[in-house]
Amino acid sequence: MIINITNNNFVMKNEELFGQLFKTIPLYSEEHLEMIIETMDTKEALYLAVQALTYSHSKGTFTLGESEIVSKVVRTLSRVSEEKKSPEITEE
Repeated sequence: MIINITNNNFVMKNEELFGQLFKTIPLYSEEHLEMIIETMDTKEALYLAVQALTYSHSKGTFTLGESEIVSKVVRTLSRVSEEKKSPEITEE
């Protein structure tokens, strides 16, 4: 079993699909889910939070006001995640 967690994709090679998290992240087994939980870092937590909120919103889980808050949270977390990917530019 090969596990590849790059570019916010949780991909395992040579495994049959067990399910999906938030309709975007392939899940291959209960052990795979445990691996995601146990090895989650800040970058992956931000990605998963955005996916969870986006999925919940698509299911009509939130009121109009809550949807506005969730939308802002997703944009903010996505921006923070993108900023962490970009190298810092420093002046000397």
